Amino acid sequence: MKIAAKRNNTNSIVTLVCVAVLLITLLVINKFVRSDSMIMVVLQKTCVYALAAVSMNLLNGFTGLFSLGQAGFMALGAYSYALLTIPVEVRANVLYKHAGGIIDFCLPFIPALLIGGVIAAIFAFIIGLPVLRLKSDYLAIATLGFAEIMKNIIMSNDVAPLTNGPDPLSQYATGFGLPTYLAISAISILIIVLLIESSYGRAFKAIRDDEIAAEAMGINLTKHKMMSFIISAFFAGIAGGLLAMFNTTVSAVSYSTIMTYEILLIVVIGGIGSISGSIFATFLFVACREWWLRFLDSETLIPGITRGSFRMVVFSVVIMIIVLFFSRGMFGDKELPQIITNAMEKVRRKRAVADKVGESK
Repeated sequence: MKIAAKRNNTNSIVTLVCVAVLLITLLVINKFVRSDSMIMVVLQKTCVYALAAVSMNLLNGFTGLFSLGQAGFMALGAYSYALLTIPVEVRANVLYKHAGGIIDFCLPFIPALLIGGVIAAIFAFIIGLPVLRLKSDYLAIATLGFAEIMKNIIMSNDVAPLTNGPDPLSQYATGFGLPTYLAISAISILIIVLLIESSYGRAFKAIRDDEIAAEAMGINLTKHKMMSFIISAFFAGIAGGLLAMFNTTVSAVSYSTIMTYEILLIVVIGGIGSISGSIFATFLFVACREWWLRFLDSETLIPGITRGSFRMVVFSVVIMIIVLFFSRGMFGDKELPQIITNAMEKVRRKRAVADKVGESK
């Protein structure tokens, strides 16, 4: 008991130190780096995609439900945020084909983000009633179908007075700096972490490990699966709102299955069941694709491969190498504090062995 308590205290201290160092680093970057620099763009996009990846990891990694509906929930959050934050005086210009649309009021960005998450959660509850009865690949196909259906409904002319149909939305609340993205994403991820560490999180993990054993222990499978599905959709909706804030325009075409696969790839690279792994993998994914490999677009390095294509070829090779060498992801199912603590313990053991050898001599 004392050893476990000491280990938990060490993990907590390491966690606080890591968080403090990260926050100080980001604040320094925000203070001394231009807002339009590439590092700021990468960090802002990392905050958005990290929240989306962690929300998917809650469902896929900690509850064991293979869902591919993140893009649909993000689209709901993005459109809700955009529609609710367009100023009344410019609505007629944005939705000019529909006389300003149905909504004729404007909300601050925080309530709009929360409402977007709630709307995504409501849709998750509605579709969760039938699809959560399915398992494995069947659940993935059903949720993927939901995302595609949602994208096509948003683009439909039947709902165009509300969503602007196939035309994009613009002139809503944007232009926020890194601290805003960081605060919203960090608070949301912290809530997910606290949920995972609670009794509900332990129930999620029990369902993931063995549904029959979890049910025998008195865990209500339907209730906890639905809870995980709704919470994941809620934070995916908030991530969608942040992405709309980042992009400055919203179009349903962007929220396709490719986006879901990108988020799933981030989760797999970081480690299924690791929150810190998802965050770290998000930064690597965004930085490699948007920044570090940009120099490959400058000229044609290989005949037959056009400019702009070679960067994606190298990016795909990098992903393949990571997956080959880290079959369970870079972090596996462990968190960064646990990895650092284990490394520190190994160093202590080596020093202890070296000291004993020195004493024996």
